[in-house]
Amino acid sequence: MGSQEEDDDERRPRTATLPNFRLEPLRVKLLVLSGPEAGKSHALPIGYRRIGTDRSCDIVLKDRTVSRQHLVLEVRGDGVKAIDKGSRNGSFCEGMRFTELEVRPGAILKLGTTELKLVPEDSLERVIPSSASRQFGALVGHSRKMREAFTLLERTANGEADVLIEGETGTGKELCAEAIHSQSRRGRSGPFIIVDLAGISPSLIESELFGHVKGAFTGANTDRAGAFERASGGVVFLDEVGELPLEVQPRLLRALERRQVKRVGANEYRQVDVRVVSATHVNLEQAVKEGRFREDLFHRLAVLRVQLPPLRERQEDIPLLVDTVLERMGKPPSVLSEQTRALLAQYPWPGNVRELRNVVERVVSLGEVALPDMPTQLEIRAHAPRGSQEKELPFKEAKERLIEGFERDYLKSLLERCGGNISRASREAGIARLYVRKLMKKHGLQGGDDAP
Repeated sequence: MGSQEEDDDERRPRTATLPNFRLEPLRVKLLVLSGPEAGKSHALPIGYRRIGTDRSCDIVLKDRTVSRQHLVLEVRGDGVKAIDKGSRNGSFCEGMRFTELEVRPGAILKLGTTELKLVPEDSLERVIPSSASRQFGALVGHSRKMREAFTLLERTANGEADVLIEGETGTGKELCAEAIHSQSRRGRSGPFIIVDLAGISPSLIESELFGHVKGAFTGANTDRAGAFERASGGVVFLDEVGELPLEVQPRLLRALERRQVKRVGANEYRQVDVRVVSATHVNLEQAVKEGRFREDLFHRLAVLRVQLPPLRERQEDIPLLVDTVLERMGKPPSVLSEQTRALLAQYPWPGNVRELRNVVERVVSLGEVALPDMPTQLEIRAHAPRGSQEKELPFKEAKERLIEGFERDYLKSLLERCGGNISRASREAGIARLYVRKLMKKHGLQGGDDAP
């Protein structure tokens, strides 16, 4: 039997000795995404790093829109704080102006025209500026997102892999597909065949894609080659591929995998030599989860993926887009007043670039037609050309009246042109049907049949 001291020892609480774990400090660096120093990288050791145009700064930028002492980064072991030093043009993060802000890896700071991205120190991410920084085919833009897209598109055009272009209605997906075709080897001699899957009756989609033989169905009076055969040696563009009915999807998958098609009513398959470029405004990954789109078909279409950003995420491109539209119309930039340009830059553009183009063309036309065709005298004043002696309204009021008047006039003309068909009006305007209905209700307009 042990002594009393030994028993007390056993009952005494034990103190465990744990390994001395040390939390690793945050290690980050700064990438310059845009501006005169685009492509450079700066280490961010613990401490304060001053950013500005003054030579005394730790990170010196040559951007004239950046202040001498613009921003300070307080780099700590557990994070980074960005502090604006009373800069002239302000500091922004993801479009919001700030004075002090805790920033994490992945955040993008904008100082003047320079964009800076905070990334982990061991990140392999680097900036590869596009060799065509303002244009790819008919697509234009100098924003970071568009330049990144152009870099990807330049590489994509040179290959043979199938491409899926994603983006909202009106972002330029068809222009993107045309540019991929024209800048590839197939563009020198091969055709570019467009199939608008949203505009074809479901019962006719197979025939449109793969063709049919005489007598295959009522109205099939002759043999007809489908889009895949007609595109031989070139590109077939499947617009709005997310609208493809489930029952047709297995046949498209076979065509993609084996490059073979069978005409409706035929017995034999035909070999085709095509590159397939698809486009959709639908989230296909979500459609796969909901059982509306085959997963194997999605992966086969999306060998390469290109995302076109909505206009609201690249509003700095609006002046360039406006001038491009005017140039293609044969009009000088001076045809639009500074007030009109300010209004265009502020509008949210639910119809994206297509809507912007329509608005610019409409505004230019309003200055050339007879006065009775003008919506209101107020709108004339709101978008008067340079040199007009008319009194200008306060900015906010002019903006609201211009937008409201344009919406009413444009929608009325659109519905008349489309015979009141809301689906057709939606496709022609490049905006969702729900948005068309919302505008109709707002302005007290009536539509007719909603059939495609």
